[in-house]
Amino acid sequence: MRRRVPSGTPTQLLTTRHAAAVAPGLSDAGACHAGAPVGACTLGGLFRFDPFDAYAEGLVTSPNLLVAGQIGRGKSALVKTLLARSLTRGRRCVIVDPKGEYGPFAEAMGATPITLEPGGRTRLNPLAGSPDDPGRLALLCALVASGLERRLAPTERAALEVALLDADAVGCSTLSGVLRELLDPASSAAAALGTTPEALARESRAAALELRRLVSGELRGMFDGETSADVDLDGDVVVFDVSAAVRSGALPVVLSCAAAALEAARQGARTSRTILVLDEAWSLLSNEGAARWLQSGFKLARARGVAHVLVLHRLSDLGAAGATGSVTASIATGLLRDVETAILFAQPPAEAEALGTMLGLTRAECDVVARLPRAAALWRVGAARSVVRHAISPSDLSFVDTDEAMRG
Repeated sequence: MRRRVPSGTPTQLLTTRHAAAVAPGLSDAGACHAGAPVGACTLGGLFRFDPFDAYAEGLVTSPNLLVAGQIGRGKSALVKTLLARSLTRGRRCVIVDPKGEYGPFAEAMGATPITLEPGGRTRLNPLAGSPDDPGRLALLCALVASGLERRLAPTERAALEVALLDADAVGCSTLSGVLRELLDPASSAAAALGTTPEALARESRAAALELRRLVSGELRGMFDGETSADVDLDGDVVVFDVSAAVRSGALPVVLSCAAAALEAARQGARTSRTILVLDEAWSLLSNEGAARWLQSGFKLARARGVAHVLVLHRLSDLGAAGATGSVTASIATGLLRDVETAILFAQPPAEAEALGTMLGLTRAECDVVARLPRAAALWRVGAARSVVRHAISPSDLSFVDTDEAMRG
């Protein structure tokens, strides 16, 4: 059907080959030559994408990416199908799932979700891995700082460091082992810090009590021992169902522990590049300890071969990250500004404008984001821009049908 144009409206007839001239920055081809197929560009052409291919082709300097959009616009369906198609290209896919909605995806891929819940039978050890890995201490400090909701004092950080060293020395490299060393410091540990065991225990008591929450408090049974023997962290698809953590109010801590346990397992023989999906990413960015840990992971993404996928509904979710100018808000803003690949589904005009300011979008691109139809997104991959209509095949329906936006 031909659309009627109001009288007096300036018009111009163009082919799709030249249409990009009236939409600066929008291309008519996929961002990656060898990536997984995503869908069709609105100006014509198949769109492909893979975070590691984008890096290899020099389109971006980091594999990390952001997916943002209103509820019901197709974010989850896109992430799931992109993961499924990436598997066929040898990628490894890991999802930390706070909503419990990736079960059908795991089943379709031949995997079983790893359910983490207080008092449950499945345990992960976030401190597993090489004693030489500095990331273990960084995580330990982040976990305690997350629970305390403040930065650690120098004495607390030092106490955690010597407690971890002593736990490693006695062969108990778990949170429980570190807690024992904090509550009853060895004389040698205290001497290394120029104090007495009694004084060290007193000055690190707040950190010890917060760590106790993970070991024997309301979060017991998830991270208080070695990783359960029946947990496979080395599969092609790993889904952590942490929906129970939402009810406990400790989502940042649980997300961090799950991702760290995964990283510890990755240090083995496996070398596959990993796509790590962190849904409800605002919860990590709203906590200073967790945000600092994520910031460290972003910086090491290339060295570790991990592409972090942050999934947000809207930028205003980050209002929970703290007041403007706060340390947490600054970390969150810095992380998002450093993301060179952004997949933006429809947003209200005010949200689109805020995203544009943070991500450096043009006015025309902000207008596009505000008018996008369902299942379409503006893809920013480095300097390239494309509006892409996501394509779902019949084989995808079994695991994307949980997203009501894609039905019918």
